Amino acid sequence: MSKTLTTCVYCGCGCNFYLVSDGTRLTGAYPSQHHPVSRGAMCVKGWNAYEYTNAADRLKTPLIKEDNRFRPASWLEAIALVAERLTDYRVRIGPDSLGFFSSAKTTNEENYLMMKLARAVFKTNNIDHCARLCHASTVAGLAATFGSGAMTNSISEFEDADCFMVIGSDTTSQHPMIGSRIVNAVKEHGAKLLLVDPRKIALSKYATIHARHRNGTDVAWVNGMMNIIIKEGLWDRTYVEERTEGFDKLRSTVERYNPEYVSRITGVAPDQLIEMARIYASVPKAMIVYSMGITQHTTGVDNVKSLANLAMLTGHVGFPCTGVNPLRGQNNVQGACDMGALPNVFSGYQKVTDDSMRQKFEQAWKVDNLPGTAGLTITEMMNAAGTGEIKGLYIMGENPAISDPDLNHVCECLKKAEFLVVQDNFLTETAQYADVVLPAATFAEKDGTFTNTERRCQRVRKAINPPGEARSDWEILGEIASACGYDGMQYESPAELMDEIASLTPIYGGMQYDRLEPFGLQWPCPNREHPGTPYLHRDKFAKGVGTFMPCQYLPPAELPDEEYPFLLSTGRIYWHFHTGTMTRRTTVLNREVPAAYVEMNLSDADRLGVRSGDQVQVTSRRGNINLAVRVSDIVTEKSVFIPFHFAEAAANVLTNNAVDPVAKIPEYKVCAVKIEKLP
Repeated sequence: MSKTLTTCVYCGCGCNFYLVSDGTRLTGAYPSQHHPVSRGAMCVKGWNAYEYTNAADRLKTPLIKEDNRFRPASWLEAIALVAERLTDYRVRIGPDSLGFFSSAKTTNEENYLMMKLARAVFKTNNIDHCARLCHASTVAGLAATFGSGAMTNSISEFEDADCFMVIGSDTTSQHPMIGSRIVNAVKEHGAKLLLVDPRKIALSKYATIHARHRNGTDVAWVNGMMNIIIKEGLWDRTYVEERTEGFDKLRSTVERYNPEYVSRITGVAPDQLIEMARIYASVPKAMIVYSMGITQHTTGVDNVKSLANLAMLTGHVGFPCTGVNPLRGQNNVQGACDMGALPNVFSGYQKVTDDSMRQKFEQAWKVDNLPGTAGLTITEMMNAAGTGEIKGLYIMGENPAISDPDLNHVCECLKKAEFLVVQDNFLTETAQYADVVLPAATFAEKDGTFTNTERRCQRVRKAINPPGEARSDWEILGEIASACGYDGMQYESPAELMDEIASLTPIYGGMQYDRLEPFGLQWPCPNREHPGTPYLHRDKFAKGVGTFMPCQYLPPAELPDEEYPFLLSTGRIYWHFHTGTMTRRTTVLNREVPAAYVEMNLSDADRLGVRSGDQVQVTSRRGNINLAVRVSDIVTEKSVFIPFHFAEAAANVLTNNAVDPVAKIPEYKVCAVKIEKLP
């Protein structure tokens, strides 16, 4: 038996573990004792991360659809067809008739190559990935206020914090290794935990205060906290005067958000709000921790800006054990953003609209006329495929037929795409609509890097060979480029690829493979002598001074009414991950939660005459699904929660495709539904 140290393929914690194999097949996994995140522990998904790679339905050969049925094809035939069709659209109709979906499941090197394929070969900025659906609000909000759209601090700092304000994050379920740090800090070191969440999640039993606000009212209660902090003189005057700008505008904006006014909007009791404000402002080291309960709203950017305002007002940013800490949902969603798999930036957040940046990449890539206008986002590309504006879609490692909002609309758009290429490990729900399917290696079958939620870029190491004819994504993308007549994407190894990334990406400048042993480096790391950066904005903000950007409360796009009286929120659970492609092919995980369900409050269940296990139909203005009820006090009255992992009862059939006007992120966390008991 052999063992290979690698990085977990699930959430953004970035734990390291050893994969055990017999040379041809993975047989187990166990944690790294010395990794700064894992420290000898793993969550249940990590312990079982190897099993899905052995699934019997792995894609092993390219597939081409003819007469509405797939047939096996050679790599030569499949790549030639993809290159021919995409090139035809570029030449005959124009580069922006194409769209490219990159992936937070693939490596940094592969995201960089997908970005390079879209821009250098096909001359379009129509490239995006699932950060658009989870943390696009973070990138926009923190970049505007701080100058950098990433987690400000490190996971190791959680142990020494005096206070945590956790908002919109079921941390013990979604990021278990970080959740355990919070619990340990509370139990062993007496840290305060301020939990703001409509649901009674596991963290609530450790909370100093649990404020169960109305979903979608975050700007109001954050403004209310700042109102109290300013009125009671608890703000850090020296910090605000020396390191920020725009305070007077903030003060005038939050003046109307007194505790009573905020309570009417949010449902949070005035005394709870006052106590939270006093605790957060008075402790030396306070960390704001949030996830998609903050970002997945039509006001997601405003929510993030408001949290940044709160941290700056109290001087809780730019020091250890402080900051604004968005927890990234997938293993490499941070890295995919860093690599420029976004419609408006090259790697390292260098703007495509900047002439000097385009010239820099043109010289390095040996191409001319890189496009200088921001491209379409994921949701915009999907809509454009539905209207015929986009003819060809290339989707790598994404499953929008389950993950995107308003799935009936999404599936219609996928059907209307003239030419769809899907590159994945399995014949996913999205791949079933494809014209060409390309079989990709899993994380265990290739080399590369992932960047976790704390900006730690670390190695992914090959443990076994991929099955059949499956190939690494970076190899496939290089072959596509060559077939299109561009030879600038042929590499000997991912290490060579990372050298190119480092040469063009200042925040990754010192991240050559030899320096990433054993447990990686945190960006910014501008050169080979730099040790990496455990926390951001030390002494000054990335943009010089921090900018207060006050926001007014705006209601969600769709609220309950007489016809649709329940407020639906969606999310992840401990046992499953994202669209279930991996976890539902894992025996232990699927055994524990084999089917979809809707959480409902006991009072609502009594009114509808349903009990746990009964089947109900949940309907929104966009569609309906049938699933079982779980009755509990986890959700409040007139609110329900559905995990989105289950294709047979896909929660995103129901969700609203209304988006934040800046980040273009959909409002997954609020939509109106009705519920009917089934026979």
